[in-house]
Amino acid sequence: MSAHHPNAAYPQAQPVYAAPRPTNALAVVTLVLGLCGLAVIPIITGHVALRQIRERGDGGSAAAVVGLVLGYLSLAAYVVVLLALTGLVVWGGSQ
Repeated sequence: MSAHHPNAAYPQAQPVYAAPRPTNALAVVTLVLGLCGLAVIPIITGHVALRQIRERGDGGSAAAVVGLVLGYLSLAAYVVVLLALTGLVVWGGSQ
Protein backbone atom coordinates (compact mmCIF):
# COMPACT_ATOMS: atom_id res chain seq x y z
CA MET A 1 0.00 0.00 0.00
CA SER A 2 1.55 3.19 -1.15
CA ALA A 3 0.85 6.39 0.67
CA HIS A 4 -0.31 8.87 -1.92
CA HIS A 5 -0.34 12.52 -0.97
CA PRO A 6 -3.48 14.29 -2.23
CA ASN A 7 -1.46 17.16 -3.74
CA ALA A 8 1.25 14.96 -5.26
CA ALA A 9 0.05 15.66 -8.80
CA TYR A 10 0.71 19.39 -8.42
CA PRO A 11 4.31 20.55 -8.11
CA GLN A 12 4.98 22.82 -5.21
CA ALA A 13 6.02 26.35 -6.14
CA GLN A 14 9.41 27.32 -4.82
CA PRO A 15 9.67 30.75 -3.23
CA VAL A 16 11.45 33.29 -5.38
CA TYR A 17 13.87 35.56 -3.59
CA ALA A 18 15.12 38.75 -5.13
CA ALA A 19 18.86 39.21 -5.08
CA PRO A 20 19.84 41.82 -2.52
CA ARG A 21 20.86 45.13 -4.00
CA PRO A 22 24.50 45.98 -3.44
CA THR A 23 25.08 48.93 -1.14
CA ASN A 24 26.70 51.87 -2.88
CA ALA A 25 30.22 52.26 -1.48
CA LEU A 26 30.18 56.03 -1.89
CA ALA A 27 27.05 56.19 0.27
CA VAL A 28 28.92 54.44 3.07
CA VAL A 29 31.88 56.80 2.61
CA THR A 30 29.49 59.75 2.82
CA LEU A 31 28.00 58.46 6.06
CA VAL A 32 31.41 57.88 7.66
CA LEU A 33 32.73 61.31 6.62
CA GLY A 34 29.52 62.95 7.84
CA LEU A 35 29.89 61.24 11.20
CA CYS A 36 33.49 62.49 11.40
CA GLY A 37 32.24 66.07 11.22
CA LEU A 38 33.64 66.92 7.82
CA ALA A 39 31.55 69.36 5.86
CA VAL A 40 32.30 69.79 2.18
CA ILE A 41 33.50 66.29 1.28
CA PRO A 42 30.37 64.40 2.45
CA ILE A 43 28.19 66.95 0.68
CA ILE A 44 29.94 66.26 -2.62
CA THR A 45 30.16 62.49 -2.18
CA GLY A 46 26.56 62.32 -0.98
CA HIS A 47 25.18 63.96 -4.10
CA VAL A 48 27.35 61.75 -6.33
CA ALA A 49 26.23 58.66 -4.38
CA LEU A 50 22.55 59.54 -4.74
CA ARG A 51 22.98 59.98 -8.49
CA GLN A 52 24.75 56.61 -8.73
CA ILE A 53 22.03 54.94 -6.65
CA ARG A 54 19.34 56.40 -8.89
CA GLU A 55 21.14 55.35 -12.10
CA ARG A 56 22.35 51.89 -11.01
CA GLY A 57 19.60 50.85 -8.63
CA ASP A 58 22.05 50.31 -5.77
CA GLY A 59 21.04 50.31 -2.13
CA GLY A 60 22.30 52.75 0.45
CA SER A 61 20.17 55.81 -0.19
CA ALA A 62 19.48 56.21 3.54
CA ALA A 63 23.21 56.23 4.33
CA ALA A 64 23.81 58.83 1.61
CA VAL A 65 21.00 61.07 2.86
CA VAL A 66 22.12 60.83 6.50
CA GLY A 67 25.70 61.62 5.47
CA LEU A 68 24.45 64.58 3.42
CA VAL A 69 22.42 65.94 6.33
CA LEU A 70 25.39 65.58 8.68
CA GLY A 71 27.61 67.30 6.12
CA TYR A 72 25.23 70.25 5.76
CA LEU A 73 24.84 70.50 9.55
CA SER A 74 28.62 70.50 9.96
CA LEU A 75 28.95 73.19 7.30
CA ALA A 76 26.33 75.31 9.06
CA ALA A 77 28.10 74.86 12.41
CA TYR A 78 31.45 75.87 10.87
CA VAL A 79 29.87 78.99 9.37
CA VAL A 80 28.34 79.96 12.73
CA VAL A 81 31.67 79.47 14.52
CA LEU A 82 33.50 81.45 11.83
CA LEU A 83 30.99 84.32 12.10
CA ALA A 84 31.23 84.30 15.90
CA LEU A 85 35.03 84.38 15.82
CA THR A 86 35.00 87.12 13.22
CA GLY A 87 32.61 89.14 15.37
CA LEU A 88 34.85 88.72 18.39
CA VAL A 89 37.89 89.87 16.47
CA VAL A 90 36.19 92.85 14.83
CA TRP A 91 33.98 94.15 17.66
CA GLY A 92 35.25 92.51 20.79
CA GLY A 93 38.99 92.90 20.34
CA SER A 94 39.33 96.66 20.92
CA GLN A 95 38.22 97.61 24.43
